[in-house]
Amino acid sequence: MAYNKYLIVASKKDKAGINITTNLSQFRKNPLVSSIQKQDSGFDFYLIDDEIIFTENLDMEKINKYDFIIFASKHKSEKGEKSLTIHAPGNFRQADFGGETGKICKSSALFQKQMFEKLKANADKYESKYDVTLEATHHGPLIDKPCVFIEIGSSENEWVNRQAGFIIAKTINEIIQEFKENPYNEIAIGIGGPHYCPNFNKIQLKSNIAISHIIPQYTFPLTEEMVKEAIEKTEEEIDFAILDWKGLGNAEQRQEILDILDKLYIRYEKTSDVKK
Repeated sequence: MAYNKYLIVASKKDKAGINITTNLSQFRKNPLVSSIQKQDSGFDFYLIDDEIIFTENLDMEKINKYDFIIFASKHKSEKGEKSLTIHAPGNFRQADFGGETGKICKSSALFQKQMFEKLKANADKYESKYDVTLEATHHGPLIDKPCVFIEIGSSENEWVNRQAGFIIAKTINEIIQEFKENPYNEIAIGIGGPHYCPNFNKIQLKSNIAISHIIPQYTFPLTEEMVKEAIEKTEEEIDFAILDWKGLGNAEQRQEILDILDKLYIRYEKTSDVKK
């Protein structure tokens, strides 16, 4: 699994997306020099006029020319907390914000793990006051290429903040230049817990496990189709499901989830049991 051609997608209406891409442009290799040296320029930009979460706004012919798509975007939250977030796009339930109901995008657990590690390292290096967190899989667009969202939250003050834009831009450049497969990582999907993922954050940062899609508790009741979709849309072969045990509901709901995993021949581990 190798990704050679990356596309950075942002909306011209999105101040965070423009902040990130403006900062990222300083890391981009000169295409003329790259061609002379027979090197890939690393990535290209695709700025669109409308919101990037709606598939119909994207030129799919352009998207499909690339191996991996990185969506640079703003993040909104009711609490308005300063945050730098990463998540895979898709809808396990209703498609209220782009994409299609019950369908999610392809995701690489290894790419997301390494990107998240770099984002946290850069935020710490520059003494950022932003929370660095994974989010559960949510919203559109729906595309047929592996992809990830990386975002600045959660208000206009943060969207235009130069430090935040630089940290994410540096992270994007580093993951593109340095991403590599690691055969020693175990691959998992995450199930349970809240939209922001404190228990999965710890595992992504401090364990040997790489997590792709996260199915949060608010999308329950869990179905076989949801689990199958998360597995099929993970680029790597899944080793097991990791469960945020206290975020699965009551005893009856937990048992229903275990029955689904057993029926699909998927073993599980609890987040609390993972060695960190």
